[in-house]
Amino acid sequence: MKKIKINGGKELKGTIKISGAKNSAVALVPASLLSDGIVTIDNIPNISDIDALNEILEFLGAKVSRENDRMIIDQTNLENKEIPESKAKKLRASYYFMGALLGKYKKVEIYFPGGCSIGARPINLHLKGFEALGAKIIEKGNKYLIEADELKGNNIYLDVPSVGATINIMLAAVKAKGLTIIENAAKEPEIVNVATFLNNMGAKITGAGTSEIRIKGVCKLGNGFTEVIPDRVEAGTYVIAGALMGTGLKIENIIPEHIESLTLKLKEMGMPLKIYDDYLIISKCDNMKPVNIKTQGYPGFATDLQQPMTALLVGANGTSILEETIYENRFQNVPFLNEMGADIIIDGRKIYVNGPKKLSGKEVIATDLRAGACLVLAGLKAEGITVIKEVEHILRGYENIIEKLKNVGADIVLVDE
Repeated sequence: MKKIKINGGKELKGTIKISGAKNSAVALVPASLLSDGIVTIDNIPNISDIDALNEILEFLGAKVSRENDRMIIDQTNLENKEIPESKAKKLRASYYFMGALLGKYKKVEIYFPGGCSIGARPINLHLKGFEALGAKIIEKGNKYLIEADELKGNNIYLDVPSVGATINIMLAAVKAKGLTIIENAAKEPEIVNVATFLNNMGAKITGAGTSEIRIKGVCKLGNGFTEVIPDRVEAGTYVIAGALMGTGLKIENIIPEHIESLTLKLKEMGMPLKIYDDYLIISKCDNMKPVNIKTQGYPGFATDLQQPMTALLVGANGTSILEETIYENRFQNVPFLNEMGADIIIDGRKIYVNGPKKLSGKEVIATDLRAGACLVLAGLKAEGITVIKEVEHILRGYENIIEKLKNVGADIVLVDE
């Protein structure tokens, strides 16, 4: 069983380069199925979620080659067949195969996706969208059969602006007859990344990044190329690390606009922060002010940075209030932070973080990806040794996290016990 061991209190100085966005890459790879030829995706992060998606691609007959951060996918011998539970449950993003295969073949058989246990995360909005396009859905236990004689464009209103549902409906609609309009669509940068990729293959999508996306169906998608945008959540995580322990820590290969909701809060806390075109420099602050944060869809404060941010708020002078509006089970990191010395009270969808408190190293558990990131950050700050168990969650979302932190001065190792 792999564990991460951190000897805390070390200064972080140097440069961390941000990798391609996990949340983009895990949608772009299934989206490639809509091509009838060969596609190239650059800046692919080397994480286990991508390995799991590649397994599904190869199971379906695609030829996948990877060299450094480039992935080339040949779809010419693709075969539509039931995706087994053992493969689908490895990650949440396997649900993008629903939209891609439905769009290409008008039929898909797949088991309910896996992923972190951070809340219900139902796929009812995805299914509602597929039905609006003309698909019929049969649910047998935790397996879905989704098929249509013909997919026809329609107006689809999302009850909430779900990123997953927006992308999945977009995938299903690119080859549907006529015009599809997704209203109350999510606006995240990852959606723009996917739409640009599809357009490069021949799709006709406009409005990605706004609340209304228009998709004019086409008959065929050919070869395509795209580059994965920088990971705004990874960037935010390391920016928070710099706020905790940095001395002129440089975070490069970022799109500052994508993490503005975080950097504005850090400035409000008093952080010394300099932002440039594609990098920033941050140092720790010994007299942090408390802040109130409410997670929202983009461009609001990202839910994926809520847990990492909690590790920083522990050291603020006063009480910070953090409200989680996206997922109902995203405070699983809190009991472990309290064991390490934090004073955090959970009240429904809010937590009250009372500070400043000093953290001490303990043995803790990464219950999910971003909770794990939070505990890594807490371990960097804590006095003594922090041991994090069940780190597979962390490794599936952060490329080379051990090496990146080591290179800037952290005393951190991955051990197999």
